[in-house]
Amino acid sequence: MQRSCRLHVGASKVHKWLSLVIGAQMLIWFASGALVSFLPIEKVRGEHLVDRESVIAFPVDASFAPAGQILAQADAPVEAMTWHMLEGRAVAELATTKGIKLFDAATGVPLPPVDAKVATRIAEAAWRSDDKPKSTASLVTQESPEYRAALPAWRVTLVDSDQTSVFVAQQTGRITAVRTGAWRLYDFFWSLHIMDWKNHENFNTWWLLSFAIGGLLLGLAGTVLLVMRWPVRRKRRRAA
Repeated sequence: MQRSCRLHVGASKVHKWLSLVIGAQMLIWFASGALVSFLPIEKVRGEHLVDRESVIAFPVDASFAPAGQILAQADAPVEAMTWHMLEGRAVAELATTKGIKLFDAATGVPLPPVDAKVATRIAEAAWRSDDKPKSTASLVTQESPEYRAALPAWRVTLVDSDQTSVFVAQQTGRITAVRTGAWRLYDFFWSLHIMDWKNHENFNTWWLLSFAIGGLLLGLAGTVLLVMRWPVRRKRRRAA
């Protein structure tokens, strides 16, 4: 009986203090988990605003320079070579040990990196809405919680109701990311959920691990109290 009493008191203390410490974060977990589950992932990714899936086919009469002619101008070991359309022109994309280089597929002439005007046209061409908002382009050279893809990249900001930003890689001209108001809301609550308030991507932090273990102990202590305070057990103790 005395041992049962000590267990009851110990479980009560553990449950009380853990409730004070862990309780607020558990509410944040539930709220943030509900919100990120509620937001459609297609809307978060901006698929309803920017078309990133359409494939532009090569013209039937397209002619290409010999691959060897293009490879000879790489000035670095080539890891891969691909062809795709860029602003109505066929280009050869070489992935080298020194970065990615573009060439005119028809002539084999090296192409300069994508500039702000070209990046803006690429973003505007992928815009799905009939409304054509104004846009501005700025160069991004460092990773941030908002963007972690290919660098450097052009951030094309459109003045729409969602404050959409379209990121276009400077070396390839490809759209590498789309950020919307829904994405920023999602990302904010995601950072709260995984307790990585700086980079918003690491879910192996000691904060998360500590609070998860605390939540487990809270649940175990609550289970002990539930069993000990179960009406049937209380009636038996009173009868004894």
